[in-house]
Amino acid sequence: MAVVPRGVIIGMFFYLTFAIAGTIWISMKYLNENGCDCRQYFESARFSAHEHDFPHSDDNFKIAAEKQKRANGDSVQTPAKESIIREERLPEKDWGPHQLGLVVPYRDRFEELLEFVPHMHKYLNDKKVRHKIFIVNQVDKHRFNRASLLNAGFLEARGNHCDYIAMHDVDLLPLNKDLYYGFPDRGPFHVSAPFLHPKYHYPTFVGGILIMSIAQFEKVNGLSNKFWGWGREDDELYQRMKEAGLTIYRHSKKKITTGYDTFKHDHDSKKRKRDYARFFNQKKESFKKDRETGLTTLNYRVEKRTNLNINGAPCTILNVHLNCDLEKTPWCDNPDS
Repeated sequence: MAVVPRGVIIGMFFYLTFAIAGTIWISMKYLNENGCDCRQYFESARFSAHEHDFPHSDDNFKIAAEKQKRANGDSVQTPAKESIIREERLPEKDWGPHQLGLVVPYRDRFEELLEFVPHMHKYLNDKKVRHKIFIVNQVDKHRFNRASLLNAGFLEARGNHCDYIAMHDVDLLPLNKDLYYGFPDRGPFHVSAPFLHPKYHYPTFVGGILIMSIAQFEKVNGLSNKFWGWGREDDELYQRMKEAGLTIYRHSKKKITTGYDTFKHDHDSKKRKRDYARFFNQKKESFKKDRETGLTTLNYRVEKRTNLNINGAPCTILNVHLNCDLEKTPWCDNPDS
């Protein structure tokens, strides 16, 4: 058997080594000359996964979102199971493309109003949230109907170039600057979550301050008009959103840590007594899903519109007269009064 000389083996080894190294060098040089950067594939993969996890349904918001910061929040579509999500947050120097209609159902709360309007105007300006404030004042003699006033306020906001609304109680003032009042791109955003609201803490609570886009509000046909007196209209709205397949978002408990001190609850229960009375079959009806009334069946008229300036803060006062169908909701009036 012929024996290959040791020198030949060593020579072949060095030849193969230099050949491989040369091939790699030439390949890299060729790729660089043609502008190929393999990092783009990794970056593209990361971005695609990011978009898959946190999709945007609104094209206009996609453009604005390129400049936006992100803040954490929780999905509460199923109250017993929460998952971490991220919310879009506009940077401080960018007002964004959207306009908020702040809709406030109102009756006989003048002292609260004097504090609310300047507070909210400054608060939203500090957050660079373009907004208009609508105080929907019920002037008829019927019992208070918060839901119908919100429906009326929505129509007013939509007609004034607002593309989303905040249904906002007049006695609830935000104190934490990190609360989200931006556009609810993926679903309704409940600002006054149960772990933040000073009074209401049950998992399906969506009252106090709830943000919805125009399309989302229209999709659920607004709120039921059957709720005269205080309470239950928010619970019925929760069912509407659930049936419509909307996911409700809230802040993460890790993001907002101020707890029950997140808001100032300016309500004197002795001075401002709420009408919890139930007449006729009102109690039974209030626990039923209302598929008959809503935004499209609202019966009202605006008696007067007044543009008001309170300590430098502009707002629009709408004097609204609600009409009641006594055959369907005889409890709109107190039979004892």
